[in-house]
Amino acid sequence: MAVSSGGRMQRIPSTVNVVNICHVHCLISSAQSLENKLGALQCHFTWNLDPGSCRLTVIQSIVEDIGTEEGNVWLGHIYNLQGFIQYKLGSSEEALIFFSQATETFKRLKNSDEGPWLMVNFGNLAWLHHLMGKDEKTQDYLSKIEALMRKYPAPTKEELHPEVCAEKAWTLMRFDKEKAAELFQRAIEMQPENVEWQSSWAILSTHTFKLYMKDRTPNVLEKVRSATEGDPDNLYVAALYLEARAAKGEQIQNEAQALAERVLKRSPSSYNGMRPLLRLYRNYISKDAELELAEEALRRHPDSRYLKRIVSSCLTKRILSPDYNPPVREINRAIKLQREVIDSYGESNPRDQLNLAKLLAKAGKPEANKIYKELLDRKDLDLAEKQMLYNSYAKYSFFNKKDSRGSLKYHMMAAEIPIESKYRETSVTELKKTLDRIKDREICERIKKLLTGL
Repeated sequence: MAVSSGGRMQRIPSTVNVVNICHVHCLISSAQSLENKLGALQCHFTWNLDPGSCRLTVIQSIVEDIGTEEGNVWLGHIYNLQGFIQYKLGSSEEALIFFSQATETFKRLKNSDEGPWLMVNFGNLAWLHHLMGKDEKTQDYLSKIEALMRKYPAPTKEELHPEVCAEKAWTLMRFDKEKAAELFQRAIEMQPENVEWQSSWAILSTHTFKLYMKDRTPNVLEKVRSATEGDPDNLYVAALYLEARAAKGEQIQNEAQALAERVLKRSPSSYNGMRPLLRLYRNYISKDAELELAEEALRRHPDSRYLKRIVSSCLTKRILSPDYNPPVREINRAIKLQREVIDSYGESNPRDQLNLAKLLAKAGKPEANKIYKELLDRKDLDLAEKQMLYNSYAKYSFFNKKDSRGSLKYHMMAAEIPIESKYRETSVTELKKTLDRIKDREICERIKKLLTGL
């Protein structure tokens, strides 16, 4: 339809067109409203957990090794994280299965069909259904979350609910330990009676001091002691506390042996206490006793990939020790075990590949060089992994390839990465030694400039 206006004809939208335009605007407005609601949720999809597919695969293995035994208070959180990882790796259907398992697990563990512990899980389900094009289900979960938020409000408008805060903290333990510790502290301040949160906070608090136990502050020691008393069944924290006491000069051999018996009775799990207990044995009892304990655990659980990795790691440390001359059969067993570890976990974890390369180099096998080259060509390594690789390749270049210049190059690359670690420390030490024994002025100046800037 057209009308005249100042000698010009103007088209007036028909009723049908007006209705269509309004309908489109309503759809756009509705979609924007839904996106806004989803974006405001606290769940794995809004926590910026995107380290790349290779790192996610490593994290997936770490989470699988935590174990899914009944009685594990973090079981619902485990399923939530596994579901998110499955989605990120391209499997929405698998993600839905894990998120649904999380729902049922929370209800069973809490003995209730509702509670604030379901907020993150429902947020994940809302997001997943939206991404799968099922917005009707998305709206259902948004309604459930709104009802939970009304019934279980956060202490303040700016603060997270303590249950949400704790799950975010537990999740970030795999991505950002410093932020995770901060969130656990906030959750505990709001709900101080939760001993599991206190234990996790204690574990995170000691993480910084793994290399230098004696440097732990009294505040950190008190956290670990308190967590041990409040959560006596947590053998991981018990091992950390014994380790801290040993670092202060206490005699803990008998207690360590008693704790080892308790740990050996537990199913293999990355949080059953075995790893910190082995570190305690290695540093304060004996390396032979450490290996014997690891071997006994594997003897009791011969199919555990987690324990195979632990035994392989202990063997590798002993074989590569400068004051140990390993028999060929021991090197061959370690190589075989490390290959089994890689077969079980896949090739995503550079540390596993690096351990294999070191063992092959010790055996004088050329395959070591091939593995090093493949690792050096990888684009997905984070800075800590690169530093570890450069330090190792520097040693390989010097001892196996007899390439001192190449060795210096990679020691410098390791030292340049601004992460404090044993790898940087040993590379810096080698660079300082080099200054005393080479006469190449250009190289000396480059090393001095690098060391001055650290």
